[in-house]
Amino acid sequence: MTLNHEYKKVLLVGYNGANNTGSEARLLSIINDIQELLGSNVIITIPTLNEKNLRRYIKESPNIKIQAIPSIFHLALISLVKKNDLILLVEGSCYMDTWSSALLTAFLWTTKYAYKYNKPCVAYAVDAGHLSPSNMKKVKNDASKTSLIITRTYKAAEILQSIGVTAPMKVTADCAFRFNSQKDDEQILDKIWPVDNGLVGFAVVDFHLWPVKMRLWGKSEYCYKWPYYFSRSPEDKKSSNLLAYRWAVRADEIIEEHDKKIALICMEDVDIPLARLILEKIRNKDQAQIFSSSRYNASQMTGILQNLDLLITSRYHAGVLSLKKTVPQIAVGHDTRLRTFYDELGIYDKYFIDYKKSDAWKNIKKISDELIEKPDNLKYILKKGFVNHLERARENPLLLEKFIKERNI
Repeated sequence: MTLNHEYKKVLLVGYNGANNTGSEARLLSIINDIQELLGSNVIITIPTLNEKNLRRYIKESPNIKIQAIPSIFHLALISLVKKNDLILLVEGSCYMDTWSSALLTAFLWTTKYAYKYNKPCVAYAVDAGHLSPSNMKKVKNDASKTSLIITRTYKAAEILQSIGVTAPMKVTADCAFRFNSQKDDEQILDKIWPVDNGLVGFAVVDFHLWPVKMRLWGKSEYCYKWPYYFSRSPEDKKSSNLLAYRWAVRADEIIEEHDKKIALICMEDVDIPLARLILEKIRNKDQAQIFSSSRYNASQMTGILQNLDLLITSRYHAGVLSLKKTVPQIAVGHDTRLRTFYDELGIYDKYFIDYKKSDAWKNIKKISDELIEKPDNLKYILKKGFVNHLERARENPLLLEKFIKERNI
């Protein structure tokens, strides 16, 4: 599928270097798409706020450049946009401010200056979600300047169109559906933690850290990367502690009632403090372990996810990467990504649980107990869902190929 083009430069703007399994899987898949389309001579530049982390899974070469940028990124991104021939927005959580308005600003800033300097810009299999009224206006104005927006869900396209985004738009599925673990990692659990009676995974998120906000100063323990700080009021800390307690209770119930071990899965570094707090509260500590993206790469984390008996997840990409092996899953959700994913799978009504509801943990226990005993019906639905999403994900490079040809890039 390689296009016969001369030496070209492509900029990949995303959540690069965050030790985030989902972003890592997406980035590796997207690099592969670009190299297949534009050939081995294409120059790919990957900007990052954390160069050290990015080097864990991206090997720099004459054709792949890692570019460190400062936390106040605006001028650096303008410079990079001017130097490249094609700009791709590669972060899944592109058009939302759930995590931080700063991330959204980076993507819109990139788009605005790509438009100004007449550089083709594609949002590549991205999502849309919660936006404040002021951010809606920014997205309407700046995202409309995108050359092409490819959304990974129908809901994302609907959200963007509803707020007035006029850029050309296509719907596919997330790039991570085409990510495969290395052969040696498919049975990684047999090497690192062999279990006799099965494993239940908790992919946890501390909902009470977000959004990250820009401040001139704050406690160092709450600093994501200056000048960005997590939200940590006394009420936030109390809520985090209660959340850890709820997870720990469910872990002990599964261990004692079903004789399963517990994998506390941290899809990003920021999940580790909550996982450690949960582990502290579990009575059967020897029956639980933490598996973190800071230790295991995306291939290894995928191998872990795909060998679970059950996944209870607050992380979108844990659900995506486990789907190939039809691992039964329940979402403990907090934003639009898992809601939409489960809706498209046809399992939203029963298997998506809003963590804010008073009966949430009662329902989590009931449904997870049922799935441990009788997983087959859900497995059948998930198998169909994976086939559908994989077919849609395969359209991503085809759309990019068509775009490159039409723009003569």
